[in-house]
Amino acid sequence: MLHIPYLSPEAPLTIILVVTLLVFIFGPLKALRRSLVNTSVFFLACLLGDLLAGLMSGNAPGHAAANGLRQLAVFGQGLAVIRFAGLAFFNVALPRAKLRISGILADILVIIGYVGWGFIRLNVAGVELTHLFATSAILTAVLAISMQDTLGNLLGGLALQMDNSLEIGDWIKIDDLSGRVTDIQWRYTAIVTRNGEKAVVPNSQLMKGRYYILCDKNAEQPAWRRSIDFNIDLAVPPGRLIEMIETDLAAAAIANVAATPAPSCVLMAFGPGYAHYVLRYWLLNPRLDDPTDSAVRTHILAALQRNGIRLATDDHTIHLVKEGVAHREAVQGREMARRLQAINGIELFARLSDDEKRQLAEHLTNAPFACGDVITRQGAIAHWLYIVVSGEAEAWWQPPQGPRRLLEKRGPGSVFGEIGLMTGAPRRATVIASTDMEAYRLDKEGFQSVIRQRPELADSLSQILERRLQRFAELERGYHEGRNEAPQSIPGSAAIGRKIREFFALD
Repeated sequence: MLHIPYLSPEAPLTIILVVTLLVFIFGPLKALRRSLVNTSVFFLACLLGDLLAGLMSGNAPGHAAANGLRQLAVFGQGLAVIRFAGLAFFNVALPRAKLRISGILADILVIIGYVGWGFIRLNVAGVELTHLFATSAILTAVLAISMQDTLGNLLGGLALQMDNSLEIGDWIKIDDLSGRVTDIQWRYTAIVTRNGEKAVVPNSQLMKGRYYILCDKNAEQPAWRRSIDFNIDLAVPPGRLIEMIETDLAAAAIANVAATPAPSCVLMAFGPGYAHYVLRYWLLNPRLDDPTDSAVRTHILAALQRNGIRLATDDHTIHLVKEGVAHREAVQGREMARRLQAINGIELFARLSDDEKRQLAEHLTNAPFACGDVITRQGAIAHWLYIVVSGEAEAWWQPPQGPRRLLEKRGPGSVFGEIGLMTGAPRRATVIASTDMEAYRLDKEGFQSVIRQRPELADSLSQILERRLQRFAELERGYHEGRNEAPQSIPGSAAIGRKIREFFALD
């Protein structure tokens, strides 16, 4: 074996092992380089101690001290080798072999190596191990009794990582505490809440109590069911309300809401003058629980308002606000001015007189939409149009084959569904609110009273609708040309005028 003057016989071997292991682990373990440097410094200090012991060994009075220093130095060199060997095996070799072992178990095995190396050096130094074991057994019993909680935390941390019941990155709920697990140590588990607070929970508490893992990543579909409560007047039929809410939420594109299982609405209880409903949906990311709840509530409220349904108030609530006639007239006047402003910006109604526009404004109904709501669906038959007051929407066309195509985006002052209102034709595109949107809806009955008084409007309206249909034809022409198909013919204004007269029974 290679011998270096003044160093112990074990020193050359430990130097070779340390250098080899450092070459193996220094590159992959970039995050632990400071720890590696500290251990290397410790190893060099032990080598210096070994060298000093060799220099002192020639001095007879200092022989005993030199021997003790050498034993400590060799013991320290062995600790450094075991440390590097553990990192090389557990942190580099096993991951490369796609094998995983818990961090705490790896630490225990390294500690066992430290203890075993300590016993070996004690035996080499001439210490009787049987006496040591007898003494250590008594000491161990005393420590176990006095450190029950600490040992419980240590064993709890080991058990958590051994059975993988809780992993770093899991979202966990304990009583009123919920957050993301960021670290599992020997003594505690660290949880960072949504408020950015770091909670330290003793491992023994996790082992003794009950905790919930949210959106378990090992489940077939990781999701967390959430519930949104709201009250509706008893006069509203439950079947109609449940179908309306479920249809709206299923069609809406709400971020972080699972498509399957689909949101479901249930009637939970009755109260004084109201029915209590719960909308249940599945959340995909527990970090965004409150924002997603808010988005779902926004969709529910918008759907209720579009259908003229108000949230119920307790019958025992007493409204003390007294509104005078002048106040009500002022509110109605502002709303009428807002409606007339919306109508005046629409080309379709440009030829109406002021009285006819006012008559039309009286038939408008509020129709708010939340971002992601489907306003109209391609192929559906709906005899009304929407006037966009604020927000934006996108029109998508779904060809017979292939992905859907974005036709256009429309903002305030735009109209959707005018062809369906005037002729009863199916919707040409699917329109989706790309932002929260305010709109007015005009039904066939509201426009029928105006056009029946002036049937000649059918001819002027038909020219506007013909231009709208030509726009759709231009947008769809690219699809048909790519498939060598003849595009659909667009009816002329005369044919459209006849459809308007037939639809409103003007002849």
